[in-house]
Amino acid sequence: MKIFENPHNKYAVPPFPRQHQPVPGTDAVMKPLADHGIDSYIGSGRLAGAKAIITGGDSGIGRAIAIAYAREGADVMISYGYDFEELDARQTAQWVEDAGQRAILSKGDVRDEKYCSQLIDQAVQEFGQIDILVNNAAFQMAHKTLEEITAEEWDRTFDTNIRSMFLLCQLAVPHMWPGSSIINTASVNSYHPNAVLLDYAATKGAIQNFTANLAQMLLEQGKGIRVNAVAPGPVWTPLIPSTMPEPENFGSESPMKRPAQPAEIAPAYVFLASEEASYIAGATLPITGGKVAM
Repeated sequence: MKIFENPHNKYAVPPFPRQHQPVPGTDAVMKPLADHGIDSYIGSGRLAGAKAIITGGDSGIGRAIAIAYAREGADVMISYGYDFEELDARQTAQWVEDAGQRAILSKGDVRDEKYCSQLIDQAVQEFGQIDILVNNAAFQMAHKTLEEITAEEWDRTFDTNIRSMFLLCQLAVPHMWPGSSIINTASVNSYHPNAVLLDYAATKGAIQNFTANLAQMLLEQGKGIRVNAVAPGPVWTPLIPSTMPEPENFGSESPMKRPAQPAEIAPAYVFLASEEASYIAGATLPITGGKVAM
């Protein structure tokens, strides 16, 4: 009797309809729509009582994490960056509230140190503590040549993807109890850099090393805060039709011949934040659809 689904065709397989969105894109007009676990994720109280911050929590992987965390019993602060992302953010907040948990929205640019400070201060004021910090916000643009990448875009990518991570960790750690978790979003690009994502891939390599080093630093200080990362392979999120060439073929080069859906990535963030992962720190969990991560 068949119990599990074939991973090759569990979700939509490219080619997808031709499409393009302005950067960084929105979930509502993706073709096909992404799966965030709305109809499938069932919680079991693994994060009951926890207070979480998720940057880039309005859509894509961040949305799926927020839904999963809420269904596991956590209250969630959803950080997002732009006015046109507000609809996505409010929809995500509604799913958190539908799970019986508290959702707080925070709009701001994680490149801005002042906003990072406000985000942490608001979380502490509203929640009283921070148990989970998910550094998930990211920026990318695809370029075929080095000359196409401007210094301004290089700085934007590094400031969004890795500088913000440093700032938020530095600000959040004083408010985190032993047993808390920091989970950073790395990428398969940490291992296999995509030729058209030079600056993005460089930040993802930096994130992996930052994660490993910070984990050791905090444990050696006896803080009891675990730091880990998740390295997704190709995932069907709004960044793809807004930044990648030929999004209709995205994920076709994966060993599974398709991109992951956000719902397939979020459970890793639940696991790493839960007591089941109490002896895991400094690790990067690859979810790459069969692509060897080493």
